[in-house]
Amino acid sequence: MTTKSNQTKASPNDEMRSRLGHLGLFGVIAHWQEIDADDVVERIVDFEETERRRRSLERRVKAAQIGKMKVMANFEWGWPTKVDRDAIDDLFRLDFVEEAANVILVGPNGIGKTMIAKNLAHHAVMNGKSALFVNAADLMNDLRRPESSSALARRLAHYAKPDVLVVDEVGYLAAGDRDGDLFFQLVSRRYEKKPIVITTNKPFTEWNSVFPNSACAVTLVDRLVHKAEILLFEGNSYRLKEAKEREEKKRSTKRPPRSKNSANREIS
Repeated sequence: MTTKSNQTKASPNDEMRSRLGHLGLFGVIAHWQEIDADDVVERIVDFEETERRRRSLERRVKAAQIGKMKVMANFEWGWPTKVDRDAIDDLFRLDFVEEAANVILVGPNGIGKTMIAKNLAHHAVMNGKSALFVNAADLMNDLRRPESSSALARRLAHYAKPDVLVVDEVGYLAAGDRDGDLFFQLVSRRYEKKPIVITTNKPFTEWNSVFPNSACAVTLVDRLVHKAEILLFEGNSYRLKEAKEREEKKRSTKRPPRSKNSANREIS
């Protein structure tokens, strides 16, 4: 006669079965009745889950290619003359990822758009999402390079895969004749599936000059803004402010030149 304890022993509970199955430890499930130390198995499962989470995060951080960044705690909200802090704070809830809603940060150079975009990508990675940060010029150079349609399809698939794609500095450099069509293909692959975060110094009314000679420029903008959070920034360059502050600090700490009289007294 099988006792209640033996019945429990014969198979793991539902939670443990799920954890073991997720780790692919089906042999442990099949031979559960032969295992004496249940607590040891649970500790092993804990160790394996923790290590897998660590390695997954490490891979996602590396794949995101975010590079150096300043954390949002260092963002000086008082510097831009126009910025919607509440809307930016809401972005970090990552609802836009689940809704496949694009995020478009529009404003002049040096106002903090890239800093926010990098922090969004990093925050997504830390919350289990995949992300990729790429400069617009590097993106277009990469998409121009393939010499066959199959090679181009592979590069487009690479950029279509991450949960969050950040394209930085759209409009800062003149695009080539094909760039609008290539970018349109990428946007179409992610359209209503996965979001794109874009930083740009050009309002959409000027995107015909961003992608000259592109027949799909209007449709490209239409798909980007169809379901998007568009945030406008105004103000002067923060980097220029920092550069001026560094220069002033250097001047204030520089030793004054010695006069000829003091130099002569030292010699005598």
